[in-house]
Amino acid sequence: MTGLGWRRSTVVMFALAMCFSAFQTRAADRWVVEPVDKGAWPPHILDEPGRAAADGLPDGRVATRVGGDIVEAWYGEPTRRYGHGILGDAVEAGSLHARTGAGDVLTLRLPKSEVFEDRTPRLADLDGDGKVEIATIRSSTSKGASVTVYGIVDGALTERGTNGFIGRSNRWLNIAGIADLDGRPGLEMAYVRTPHIGGTLFYFRYKNGALKRVAAIDGFSNHAIGAREMRLSAITDLNADRRAELVLPSKDRSTLRIIDLVWGKPVERASITLPGRIDKAIAVRGTGKDTAIVVGLDNGRVYQLTRQ
Repeated sequence: MTGLGWRRSTVVMFALAMCFSAFQTRAADRWVVEPVDKGAWPPHILDEPGRAAADGLPDGRVATRVGGDIVEAWYGEPTRRYGHGILGDAVEAGSLHARTGAGDVLTLRLPKSEVFEDRTPRLADLDGDGKVEIATIRSSTSKGASVTVYGIVDGALTERGTNGFIGRSNRWLNIAGIADLDGRPGLEMAYVRTPHIGGTLFYFRYKNGALKRVAAIDGFSNHAIGAREMRLSAITDLNADRRAELVLPSKDRSTLRIIDLVWGKPVERASITLPGRIDKAIAVRGTGKDTAIVVGLDNGRVYQLTRQ
């Protein structure tokens, strides 16, 4: 096949795939929203996993992982040097700590012009090389937030990659999930930039020590301004195809959107209107046709969403 013929074939296949995805979206968009009795609320809705970080943030948690060169990570050295207060107070973290598989504790301290505007780090082998990376939200007091990845290099906790600061003070982002989101080897990281002022969902891939942008789509918010709760997103395998989808709120948090990454393009699988705004952690039960999504709203109720 000639180069031109191959390109035309690729374009046709892509168009067919997108049409099929649109059909799947319409077919899967029949959801039932039902209230859940308080006694049946999943613990995940209100309680966060992990133990409290010693000498850390007021409610920071220790991230844990079984196996690998890093088994725990947490933030420490609370500071008020950045007055943004997007998480409800002006206390952020000045340091990152990691416990190795051998039991050693490594520490990285930020310069006084930066903080970790975050509560709990995330541990994952992002590029499949057998070494664990730590994904953080690092903010500059003059340039706003970034996603920054750390790892162990020559026995020290070291920056391994960043997407760069947003560009101005008091601009934040919230990581939505880390998973295999496109069906290819390795993991993708998704986050919502400026979730309070017209949030954009970005997909990034970590490779060769760099974060590479994969895709973006507008219209999301996975955080209520001033709230400590950062888990307004979840990951599920809605179609049982071994490729994860993201579950997160619309920009006004009154609609739940399910986004799939198909051939590098975000595709909306469902858009579910809710009787209030999401302000609690999102929980997912089951996969495929048995998927149930549980959301807590600002009306004080919790609802379960299932497909007919």
